[in-house]
Amino acid sequence: MRAFELKDYTGPDGLVLTNIDTPHPNDDEVLLRVHAVGVNYPDLLMTKGQYQNKPALPVVPGCEVAGTVISAPNHTKWHPGDRAAAFVWQGGFAEQVAIPLNSVVPIPDSVDFQSAAAMVVNYHTVHFALARRGAVQPGETVLVLGAAGGIGTAAVQVAKGLGARVIAGVSSPSRAETAAAAGAPETVVLEKGFAGTIREMTDGRGVDVVLDPVGDWIFDEAVRTLAPEGRLLVVGFAAGKIPELKVNRLLLRNIGVVGAAFGAFLELDHDLMTEQAASLDRMIADGAVKPYIGSRFGFEELPQALRSLDAGEIRGKAVVVIE
Repeated sequence: MRAFELKDYTGPDGLVLTNIDTPHPNDDEVLLRVHAVGVNYPDLLMTKGQYQNKPALPVVPGCEVAGTVISAPNHTKWHPGDRAAAFVWQGGFAEQVAIPLNSVVPIPDSVDFQSAAAMVVNYHTVHFALARRGAVQPGETVLVLGAAGGIGTAAVQVAKGLGARVIAGVSSPSRAETAAAAGAPETVVLEKGFAGTIREMTDGRGVDVVLDPVGDWIFDEAVRTLAPEGRLLVVGFAAGKIPELKVNRLLLRNIGVVGAAFGAFLELDHDLMTEQAASLDRMIADGAVKPYIGSRFGFEELPQALRSLDAGEIRGKAVVVIE
């Protein structure tokens, strides 16, 4: 089968399209024929050797796929031909992949393969962050930073699906248009001092929750936007710099900073994806969730998809289509 192997840690240029053996699933894995692949920031970091997991080379990266089941263990609910989406730590940049049972979920009839591939990492990450780690309640106000990217557009929709008021923070007016197209009712450009703007928008109170996939100086400013008992959810550092915080600010203002690592927690709670998928399916049925796919690439163009992500050219989510 065809797959992109990472031959060296030089970024997307280290990926080589080659033929490798078909994977052989074990007794707790589903074998999936891949029809679409989600393009994610962790994939890009892995090609550069900058991700927390740095496997021996060569390796097939890729953590988010959607397709049809080829085979499954007899004791499971899965059958050949079933449509499924899945999270894997690696192996997704291929025509077939073996997936642990706790990491695969059914695709609703109303969702196509490309949309399904756009949902696993981003939507499950933000659902885990907002609903479980942040305990967002109906009527609370959520500020989503980086709201024009894959994580951000997903967070806008999931926060709305949880009944929150959503303010989308973006880096430019053109990105505000993307956030609005993804469903954001209110947007703000994240310039120095944006905390003051947020407080004006909330009658001086501030927001209950901030979801931050960006980091760097934006994190420090976002702390100032929090209302008493507010929570800042850390889901990534797309700006590159990991921020630091003097914890006396948390004490004096009665606020909290919470980490949200969906993939790591999946190893602790094997029911997590199934439970979150049920909630997300309800949001899909209600019309709150509909992935914003800004770019589509053919399988041979997969390295270019990662280059475009690295250059900041992707709006919303990018997916790779395997014919």
